[in-house]
Amino acid sequence: MNVCIIGTGYVGLVTGSCFAEFGVQVVCADNDAAKVAALQAGRIPIYEPGLEPLVERNAREGRLSFTTDTKAAIEASLLVFIAVPTPARSDGSTDLSAVEAVAREIGRCLDGYKVVVTKSTVPVGTSAKVKGWINEELERSGNSAHFSVASNPEFLREGAAISDFMRPDRVVIGTEDDQATAILKDLYRPLYLIEAPIVLTDIASAELAKYAANAFLATKVSFINEIANLCEEVGADVHAISRGIGLDRRIGSKFLHPGPGFGGSCFPKDTRSIAHFARECGRSLQIVETVIAVNDKQRQLMVDKIVAALDGEVAGKTIGVLGLSFKPETDDMRDSPSLDIIGGLQKLGAKVRAYDPQAMEEAAKLIPELVVCEDAYDACRGADVLVIVTEWNQFRMLDLERVKSLLNRPTIVDLRNIYEPQPMRDAGFDYVCVGR
Repeated sequence: MNVCIIGTGYVGLVTGSCFAEFGVQVVCADNDAAKVAALQAGRIPIYEPGLEPLVERNAREGRLSFTTDTKAAIEASLLVFIAVPTPARSDGSTDLSAVEAVAREIGRCLDGYKVVVTKSTVPVGTSAKVKGWINEELERSGNSAHFSVASNPEFLREGAAISDFMRPDRVVIGTEDDQATAILKDLYRPLYLIEAPIVLTDIASAELAKYAANAFLATKVSFINEIANLCEEVGADVHAISRGIGLDRRIGSKFLHPGPGFGGSCFPKDTRSIAHFARECGRSLQIVETVIAVNDKQRQLMVDKIVAALDGEVAGKTIGVLGLSFKPETDDMRDSPSLDIIGGLQKLGAKVRAYDPQAMEEAAKLIPELVVCEDAYDACRGADVLVIVTEWNQFRMLDLERVKSLLNRPTIVDLRNIYEPQPMRDAGFDYVCVGR
């Protein structure tokens, strides 16, 4: 079976390399010649654990290739996946311009039956639009080729994307005809061997499933952050509460970790998108709207927490920051809480020194006047407070005596609660965390 993936971003590259690992012949097409050239040379444009050796192995063994010749890639494939960005506009609506451009290109290149699969996260009704855009191009050229459309949303966690694809909680496939269903089931046949749940449904349900999942998980994040803020008022421990409710199998322990709020390429965009889509349908999603508002407020509360740790005097102070990416095991800075937190501190006159194991290069582009550091201890040097923003494993066992010797004052604001409060205070730190 031959598969074409259009788009070599995070989703497209992971999807293509994992399908190739199944033994499928995959060609990834992109109109960015520099990116394609880099991939052909074995240079991976993103950091994702396990991705580089997966790409290298499948490219070496001839199952995975990269090209700018989208027409040839489409013509050589039975399945064509659309995996291009769908960013949010300022009003929360989804920008489908890249999806439309790809759909129209498919229509111009169609030379026989294909299954056109939307892998990008898109609002309900997008597959119908894709079908319409392709048909418009076919009619314009007098082409009578047949095709099917389908929706196959991704549920990949950055930092664990390879395992999520190869051992998924579920695979959702939305189709409108039996032929497309049979072809997609065959594509995912290797996962039947490990009994991965395959959810076969209509296209609209598949399109909505991704948004519903992310909105629900984001709700858990905002919920526990509100509980954490209440804990600080009443002297309760949010970790005990998270464990107490997480052991309830109806709730579960995942995403009940307090902190500076959710970020990244999915939760912020997808919550805004589904809220906007619902408003357009005349059905306001009040819970999701509140989740977004709570998350926005949480970032400012983290700035306030840091300001309070400095006794309200921020101007002229040096602040060390550990962690810039929105989560560990990724270099993704999209909508990272660090952007708002550092920006807020800089507006108050602070100088920020920061270190992240993977996101330094991107952060330097996004945050003006950021002092990038060589390692965690360099970020501590001469700082009036150390702030932990992202819970990279290497920050969990710092040499605390060395940290104390490098700081101007022994103050740590731990926004991810990776240390225990009492031992830190016993070690001589003014230690501030979230909800404890």
